[in-house]
Amino acid sequence: MRFSNFAMVSNQIVRPLGVLLLWGFAALAIVPSAEAGPYSALVVEVDSGRVLYEKNADELRHPASLTKMMTLYLVFEALSRGELSLNDNMTASAFAVSKPPSRLGLRAGETLTVEEGILGLVTQSANDAATVIAETLGGSEPAFAEMMTEKARQLGMSSTVFRNAQGLPDPNQVTTAWDMYRLGRALLKHFPQYYSYFSTENFWYRGHKFGNHNHLLENYPGTDGIKTGFINSSGFNLVASAKRNGVRLMGVVFGGLSHSIRDAHMREILDDGFAQMEGHEPAFHLASFDGSQFPTMLRKPLEKTFGRESIELEEPAETPKMRSQKPKKLAAATEEPVRELEERETSWEVRVGVFDQAKDAQERLAEANKTAPFALRHAKSGVLSHTIRGKKTYIAYFNGLSKEEVTLACQTLRRKKLECSPSVSG
Repeated sequence: MRFSNFAMVSNQIVRPLGVLLLWGFAALAIVPSAEAGPYSALVVEVDSGRVLYEKNADELRHPASLTKMMTLYLVFEALSRGELSLNDNMTASAFAVSKPPSRLGLRAGETLTVEEGILGLVTQSANDAATVIAETLGGSEPAFAEMMTEKARQLGMSSTVFRNAQGLPDPNQVTTAWDMYRLGRALLKHFPQYYSYFSTENFWYRGHKFGNHNHLLENYPGTDGIKTGFINSSGFNLVASAKRNGVRLMGVVFGGLSHSIRDAHMREILDDGFAQMEGHEPAFHLASFDGSQFPTMLRKPLEKTFGRESIELEEPAETPKMRSQKPKKLAAATEEPVRELEERETSWEVRVGVFDQAKDAQERLAEANKTAPFALRHAKSGVLSHTIRGKKTYIAYFNGLSKEEVTLACQTLRRKKLECSPSVSG
């Protein structure tokens, strides 16, 4: 078997079920934990553009430190134009050194060379160094973020918006797996003379050793880059490139539960990609997997707002009234998933069971909430007593839901053979 960590079931078992068990998609997508975001992934053969694996690759995600790939793209561009040299010194501002980890530990007024900045980003994913670069090239971080977004448009990254140089949490900073692939490919093709920096395993800076966060460099033959990323709202992300027998694949994974699970999944889908290039059939196909329980948590920004103004959400198209309303602005910067701020005009509820004992109803509420925590995250739960012909029963229910949340909840609960009866509550 090509798969050792995820594919512990034979090809005769229904593929969608096998994938569900192995990657833990349900937990990944419906649990609003601080360690995972919505899953998406992509594997492409770089030279031909052949897609070997794809799931949710056009859905918006937070890039986290994959953002630094664009920061480095602009550095490499400046080097190629002669606007910078690797030995040029950059001075750290108080704003730059205030950035949270990961960082090199710079102090205000200290300098680092352009090359040290590059190495700090590709190994330690240093936020202070990324900000120093942004201020050096753009004058300020907001101005540099505009440069990043403009460059994204030029590279065909039509769904990406950058708000800072590091990938620190900002609800308006979004991308897709496809866009990150386009950026990774551009780094490889446009700057082959600098791309090798991404394979740096260790970097010494002022007596401190910083190791590369991309562990595929150590444990996946052929890997030569490129970048990892993590914030709470994205989960563990990775763009990786590997070359074997003259074939180069580039993979993207968003939403890992941990760096080890993310890395293992990347190895699996790259293995499958290389096998396909040798003429083998795909080991599994997620196209047939029912991904309806994995909602898109972000909305595509309106093109006209790609400047400094706040990014707005496109209105959903469910009802004429919703279409006629003006788009609502995103919530303030947070690491929690972005959601619209308006109150729902129509409220839905779901009944999850009728019982003879109140304690049984309470247990069912707990079971349902554990089974579909994402769908029920905004709901209020309760037990309603009802007496018919002298017999008292107890109804377990959740209310305050949107139609989409009800649909998601019932899909998830029914898979576990739990009752889910929806209705409009007001």
